[in-house]
Amino acid sequence: MDYSHAPKRDLLCIDVKSFFASVECVERGLNPLETHLVVMSNADRAGGLVLAASPKMKKDFGIQTGSRRFELPNDSRIIIAAPRMKHYLKVNAAIQEIFLRFVPEEYYMAYSIDESFLDVTGSHALFGTTREIARNIQETIYRELGLFVTVGIGDNMLLAKLAMDNEAKKKIQGLAEWRYSDVPGKLWKIAKITDFWGIGNRMAKRLQRLGIFSVYDLSQAPDYLLKKELGVIGLELKQHAHGLDYSRINEKYAPAEKSYGKSQILERDYQSAAEVIIVIQEMAEEIAMRLRTAGVDTSTITLFVGYSKYSILRGFRHQMKIQPTNASYIIKQTLLQLFWKYYEKEPVRSIAVTCGTITQKKGLQLNLFEDPQKTLQKQQLDVTIDKIRKRYGFKSLMHANSLIEGATGLKRSTFVGGHKG
Repeated sequence: MDYSHAPKRDLLCIDVKSFFASVECVERGLNPLETHLVVMSNADRAGGLVLAASPKMKKDFGIQTGSRRFELPNDSRIIIAAPRMKHYLKVNAAIQEIFLRFVPEEYYMAYSIDESFLDVTGSHALFGTTREIARNIQETIYRELGLFVTVGIGDNMLLAKLAMDNEAKKKIQGLAEWRYSDVPGKLWKIAKITDFWGIGNRMAKRLQRLGIFSVYDLSQAPDYLLKKELGVIGLELKQHAHGLDYSRINEKYAPAEKSYGKSQILERDYQSAAEVIIVIQEMAEEIAMRLRTAGVDTSTITLFVGYSKYSILRGFRHQMKIQPTNASYIIKQTLLQLFWKYYEKEPVRSIAVTCGTITQKKGLQLNLFEDPQKTLQKQQLDVTIDKIRKRYGFKSLMHANSLIEGATGLKRSTFVGGHKG
């Protein structure tokens, strides 16, 4: 591959080791690398979910993110911590502040709450070589926050990410560098094709049906075959298999269309349709409030209902077109109409609501079958409720049915990212 045309910059991909678990260890004055600790939601239940496990926990007991409470061994050394999402966001803000000492804001990109990209190409005059900058960041974060970070260095974001995931995390110093010249010796030697960025189990199976079992196989596959079987994504994957990535941190991507959504996995199987309806109504109110806050309308409502794993049916996902609106009662009515039309009296375990086809609010849409004064009053009521909730919190004003069994809005109103704040 001729890389003379390819962008060549100095990119860092930085990951905080077991972020949630490490923060909890530091709060307790413990070494994150030497402590058996898990952050777990609903730890009082056998099905409690592990959100993060310390490196020692992963190594000694094989407990990973996604493990369940019943999988934990009965060992007195294990510490179980409840999630504190607001605190993790606060620590994340402190880490961002450290990053911005080394690069201007336009050359910093948050990839997730514990993973970030930095373009340090213009920082050498102040802070030294790329490796010196990476080591400086590692030492600063450990000195000020007590956290260990791993760093991948690359000519582009893809190579930096692959270096971090496939080499830096396995090294004691937590640092690895992959350049274009390393593609044959490192990138093509990745053990499993699913360890390559952008390839999950489903894509791996599709590639295997084409006789592609490794990253090297992918890099040598004929363009016509990839285009025919996988479309444009196939050609992109081949470019990635050669280490090519033309994205730039300072070129922010703006999605062509935005949507507003909310989803939740219920704590138990809901056998009663009445309980499911309460949750759908609570979710609809929260999304409608977000629409009004943004000053936009939606004209496509989508409802997903997932049935219990013990059901012979999987569930359903359907959508309905409506006149542009952000009124709570219209969105709720539409969702309930979808629910009753497709619900098959199976136990429900997950629900997702999405409002798409977003447009700027231009005015109030009147209904020929409703008194205009009544329509206006409903809009004013929505605005008043929004103001109260913004000032005193979402749970300051809720419907009475949020107090009965099955409702989740009151409990989840204090959650951040679906977990305890």
